[in-house]
Amino acid sequence: MQSRYLKVYEAWQKDPENFWREAAAAIDWFKEPETIFDKDQGVYGRWYPGGETNTCYNCLDRHVAAGQGEAAAFIYDSAMTGTRKTFSYAEVLSEVQAIAAVLRNHGVEKGDRVIIYMPMIPEAVFSMLACARLGAIHSVVFGGFAAHELAARLDDSKAKVVISASCGLEPGRVVAYKPLLDQAVDMAKTKPDYCLILQRDQLHAPLRYEHGDRDFAEAIEAEKVNGTQVPCVPVKATDPLYILYTSGTTGQPKGVVRDNGGHMAALRWSMENIYGLKPGDVFWTASDIGWVVGHSYIVYGPLLAGTTSVLFEGKPVGTPDAGTFWRVINEHRVKVLFTAPTAFRAIRREDPEGEYIAKYDISSLQALFLAGERADPETLKWAEQQLGIPVIDHWWQTETGWAIAANTAGLGLMPVKHGSPTRPMPGYALDVLDDAGHPVPPGTLGNIAVKLPLPPGCLVSFWEADDRFRKACLEEFPGYYKTADAGMIDQDGYVFVMARTDDVINCAGHRLSTGSMEEVCAMHPDVAECAVIGVADQLKGQVPCGFVVLKHNITRDHAMIKKEVVELVRNEIGPVAAFKTVMVVDRLPKTRSGKILRGTMQKIADGMPWKMPATIDDPAILAEITAILKANGYAHEGGGLKQTA
Repeated sequence: MQSRYLKVYEAWQKDPENFWREAAAAIDWFKEPETIFDKDQGVYGRWYPGGETNTCYNCLDRHVAAGQGEAAAFIYDSAMTGTRKTFSYAEVLSEVQAIAAVLRNHGVEKGDRVIIYMPMIPEAVFSMLACARLGAIHSVVFGGFAAHELAARLDDSKAKVVISASCGLEPGRVVAYKPLLDQAVDMAKTKPDYCLILQRDQLHAPLRYEHGDRDFAEAIEAEKVNGTQVPCVPVKATDPLYILYTSGTTGQPKGVVRDNGGHMAALRWSMENIYGLKPGDVFWTASDIGWVVGHSYIVYGPLLAGTTSVLFEGKPVGTPDAGTFWRVINEHRVKVLFTAPTAFRAIRREDPEGEYIAKYDISSLQALFLAGERADPETLKWAEQQLGIPVIDHWWQTETGWAIAANTAGLGLMPVKHGSPTRPMPGYALDVLDDAGHPVPPGTLGNIAVKLPLPPGCLVSFWEADDRFRKACLEEFPGYYKTADAGMIDQDGYVFVMARTDDVINCAGHRLSTGSMEEVCAMHPDVAECAVIGVADQLKGQVPCGFVVLKHNITRDHAMIKKEVVELVRNEIGPVAAFKTVMVVDRLPKTRSGKILRGTMQKIADGMPWKMPATIDDPAILAEITAILKANGYAHEGGGLKQTA
């Protein structure tokens, strides 16, 4: 069908307040907001001030009250334990009320903070909703996060209660959470009153009652037996729903604050209009609730829209093989899949010919959405060829909570340009600026910025750090939110996000995008995934350095492959790229959400001091990268290469 995108976007441009008034009508309010936007509240203005509502009520109670209680809310699928279980909306409401009662019994009230430090299990999601029910503010910390990082979040949030589990499960190993939690509580200046511990069958943890440890399952069961009812606590639309600390923070954590009203209005709008989902559809976001994607599209978005959300504990490969995604889609009749490009790069590396796909009936799948890191065109094209469905790259951030730019399955798809997340969504007016803050012509690389005010659903500030938010995000380009992403907008209004601004290389006065070079490297038929960084150079300032991971079963001479990759970049981008160095590596260092740690790799290459990133998936990879860099003349004290080759 013809896309209605332009008509809808123009309607927002013409009357933003009326657009978001209509979006808010899809939410149940205890007290309707009289004002849609107040520019004088908060750091840059606030959405729906005066309105009162409750996010848990909108996710659960209203569906049950409308007679949809038997509809499936969650399908829990654990590739780690072989567990499959479906929870109806009524069953989730029962679980959430019991957990809310437990939290209330342990002193949690409206406005209190609760840290959730758990694996991908139903109790983690139910705990988020229980906090929302009480008007408490949850802060989910990725399960297994380092103790000092968890301690920093305890201190910053001043959490009253921690909800945790005895362990998480990774392919081939059990990760004990309790010792990490104990260390964090010992280190923290602000101690929680209680730690509620869910004992998993794979590992039972000793409880430390001096830490306020309590058996979570026992406490929940007692409330279920009692049939305890916990009504939803009305909260202001502008009250915080959650704090989410951004990945890779060093020193003082940066807590992104999301409100209740604007968050619900934006997510509810996005479910239908961006993802094309309706009540009863099955939506699988293959992520983790420790990340913003999990908050928005495993938990809140699907429930607000009355859809069924798949909660998956596993990995795209290794649990047990590269066919896991297709099994889940087949078993649960998934309509839309949302995951990170790195997941598909991993699948493509293991199964380049798509042999596993043929083993499963995935005819239910109508669209694949990718976000979290730049979706390189080669991975997109591979997914399109293998799946035969629309593959939609879209761009957003922890700070925005939902898509800045996307192709709209619900409004009708626009023509695809590989490498572009298509056009801005309603609420987002984008400009590309030079470093002095002036707009640049179409097709010119620069700083992508969003005109203020940010739309509903975006962060309102950093937790108890308004000035820090202003300085980090709003001051450099007055009147704009700085995305810290570099890219361009073409003549058709399509957005191209090329790199984080830190990843733009300045080579002999030329601003070069690492993303465009990675695109070309990925075109080589033997390359599964790649990364390009800028390393210090005495003559040119910086020169690019490429790292490539080859597809499985590649037996060709590595020197020849490296030579071909260099020639590809030279042919596609030109000699100005000064691209001469390629290294073949077994794997790339990534965060647990799949983002390549280019900044850390660059510091190692330049011989600069660096810290182990808190979110790294496997620290051993950095030792491998260091060894390869040293073997190629990098990573020495003083940095970079001594001269351009």
